[in-house]
Amino acid sequence: MTTPPDTDTTDDTPPDSTVDLHELRRFNRFWVNLVCSLDFGRHLYAPFTHTEARVMYELARRQRVDSADLRVTLSLDAGYLSRLLRGFEDRLLITRTRSEEDRRRQRIMLTPLGWEAAGLLEEGSQEAAAGLLTDLSTADRARLLHSMRAIRVLLGEDAEDLADGAPRITVRTSRPGDLGWMVERNAALYSAEYGFDLSYEALVARIVAEYAEAFDPQWDRTWIAELDGERVGAVMCVRDGRPGVARLRLLLVEPSARGHGVGRQLVDSCVEFAREAGYGEMVLWTNSILDAARSIYQRAGFELVAESAHHSFGQDLVGQDWRLTL
Repeated sequence: MTTPPDTDTTDDTPPDSTVDLHELRRFNRFWVNLVCSLDFGRHLYAPFTHTEARVMYELARRQRVDSADLRVTLSLDAGYLSRLLRGFEDRLLITRTRSEEDRRRQRIMLTPLGWEAAGLLEEGSQEAAAGLLTDLSTADRARLLHSMRAIRVLLGEDAEDLADGAPRITVRTSRPGDLGWMVERNAALYSAEYGFDLSYEALVARIVAEYAEAFDPQWDRTWIAELDGERVGAVMCVRDGRPGVARLRLLLVEPSARGHGVGRQLVDSCVEFAREAGYGEMVLWTNSILDAARSIYQRAGFELVAESAHHSFGQDLVGQDWRLTL
């Protein structure tokens, strides 16, 4: 696994604000037209207006909310919101009471009839949203959801609101195409972050080719980590050549996924498989510059058993051998 070097990667080139604003407004128009094409206005929210439906959603999501907070969250005029809530009250959808914490505030809660209406709105919203995803492949759907979350993060959504859409980490065994991805990403990352030359890519390609040619599912396994559906990490467990000894190889975590425990989950999967396969020992070789990886190995119980300086991949390095008794 690699970690970013301590270098300043700030781009001092001023952005073209005119182009940026054009693209932002273009996306906004596209999104508004897309939402309208789902016929939200006439069917999804009936018998509610779009704004009324937004208020119902917030009331259902928070269960209890002050009217002042609701006004700020939805950027609504105080007088307009008051009339809207009065209409909800007349329709027996909500109750309003004085807040126990601040008597100047109104506490709003849905009634049983209100919860029923909110449930119907949520059902219609789910169906409409599902229509957008129907024709997308699994990979394209993952890319879309990842990009949507990126927009929310970059444009400043609160951490509390992001909690519902927290990144989802999954670890699976390899599929066709994953081994080629491992070669490409190892070569690109180690070149960008440590200046490794083409000899490192050649080494990774040989390791992967040997794994594929001699693969035995009883003793060998590769895991791929995905974050919100995108590949962000990998690791291999292979036979070391000595009876009862497994070797951990090619641990990799993409920069975008660091800090989410991806490396730890990959190593844990590797160690667990080795134990279940009947190996008595697991070994690995790494370099001292890979601080984050070494921390993961130590946490998993590996012990450093040897070090030696070497010149490889165009760099002066210190190689390390680690061992774990299973």
